[in-house]
Amino acid sequence: MRLRGRDLRAAPSSSAGVGDARRQAPPGRNPFVHELRLGALQKAQVAVMTLTLFPVRLLVVVLMMLLAWPLALMSSLGPAGREPEQPPALWRRVVDVLLRAIMRTMWLAGGFHHVAVKGRRAPPTEAAILTLAPHSSYFDAIPVTMTMSSVVMKAESRDIPIWGTLIKYIRPVFVSRTDQDSRRKTVEEIKRRAQSGGKWPQIMIFPEGTCTNRTCLITFKPGAFIPGVPVQPVVLRYPNKLDTITWTWQGPGALKILWLTLCQFHSQVEIEFLPVYTPSEEEKRDPALYARNVRRVMAEALGVAVTDYTFEDCQLALAEGQLRLPADTCLLEFARLLRGLGLKPEKLEQDLDRHAESARMTQGRRVTLPEFAAQLGVPESESLEDLFSLFDEGGGGEVDLREYVVALSVVCRPARTLDTIQLAFKMFGSQDGSVEEHALSSILKTALGVAELTVTDLFRAIDQERKGRIAFADFKRFAEANPDFAEEYLYPEQTRPRSCARTPPAPTPNGFCADFSPENSATGTEPVRKKLD
Repeated sequence: MRLRGRDLRAAPSSSAGVGDARRQAPPGRNPFVHELRLGALQKAQVAVMTLTLFPVRLLVVVLMMLLAWPLALMSSLGPAGREPEQPPALWRRVVDVLLRAIMRTMWLAGGFHHVAVKGRRAPPTEAAILTLAPHSSYFDAIPVTMTMSSVVMKAESRDIPIWGTLIKYIRPVFVSRTDQDSRRKTVEEIKRRAQSGGKWPQIMIFPEGTCTNRTCLITFKPGAFIPGVPVQPVVLRYPNKLDTITWTWQGPGALKILWLTLCQFHSQVEIEFLPVYTPSEEEKRDPALYARNVRRVMAEALGVAVTDYTFEDCQLALAEGQLRLPADTCLLEFARLLRGLGLKPEKLEQDLDRHAESARMTQGRRVTLPEFAAQLGVPESESLEDLFSLFDEGGGGEVDLREYVVALSVVCRPARTLDTIQLAFKMFGSQDGSVEEHALSSILKTALGVAELTVTDLFRAIDQERKGRIAFADFKRFAEANPDFAEEYLYPEQTRPRSCARTPPAPTPNGFCADFSPENSATGTEPVRKKLD
């Protein structure tokens, strides 16, 4: 399974229908993985800094937070939804100046000696909402503390000692994960503030909804764009030689990121305020279109690609199973294209057996694009051609339906490896349900979403009797006896999963990544892995 080279699609960028080549990130590039490798000299620097500057910096950071706490506590007393005073009282303006100074001192102590700011920040009367991207770290709180803008955050954040009090000072919009009606209430509150004529502070929103490694901009959630008011895009850059900032789903943890960053002599951050984006009438009616067009503007300013990967894709990429997906898997692209066709994995799972039976009946006969469209129940389109090309390795215009079903099973059930393999054996197996080496190779290549995979050693290890065929029962016994068989037998150096972080013991979502879009993007199951807060 692989993605053949295709010309980039031109996508309309506005209601006027102006064509713009939308650069898509390479499907093998995983935006949710961050590799951090230190050379010998860098390791020596970290060792020296850990014993010298690190404890001093950490102490100053803690002291600054403790100093800010009583000021924030005094200013945040009273009803949370109370209208801000117009104009603010003198004491509040003094507290605001003091808190900004304290927070800037905190970042200065952390190594951010200079924060480069480009462009002009629009007042709330021009843009009530600031959209920030890419979101890649808790250090993205720097522009929040500099502007004292409100943010959309999970409700649990207000209960964090000290930090929760500081959060409440900036009048955030809280989203409750336990309240089923919370998303609707949040959108209504954002609308109310955005349409208040500048009475409320600006709202800073990270529309990606999760942290990435900044190599591209993933899909923007439409919550920030539903009010239909002008927004000001704000782009963030961390132009450091060693990236100790990025805190994404697979890579260094929160404490390690903090430690390594405080051990750097100097850390750079750039904040650029782009021109205010005023939506067209069509964009006001279609928040998803509005979100895509703002993302395009921000991607051009950053010089990065855009991709239709989403928050949900990182759950697929990092699912724990005996066949953990390699970093260059095509299955992320497969999942994205499915959604683009309106086919949601959570709904397709119930039809897996039907698809598997149809594929088994083909007995390996390859199907054309029209037959493939009929099997999926969708019309022929460019998106379907892209999906079709994932399985059309030779470019002959024909694919094996069985491979599609295997990939679909992985996307629907990413952590249930043996269920997928069992389903594949039923489709690829002979009358007695056994498969030969070449069939096992097709199954595992598709299940991992890679173009090349050598399974000879694995097949011989399972086929102890040298029959030249193995049954699912044989595979299951071997997998249960050797739970790490994939790492030992399958992954060559180029496809070995990178940074295979284990599931953290107490998972909670990042407070700056609240998902408040009104549509329900949850699949009905808890994410396989969440970041430590």
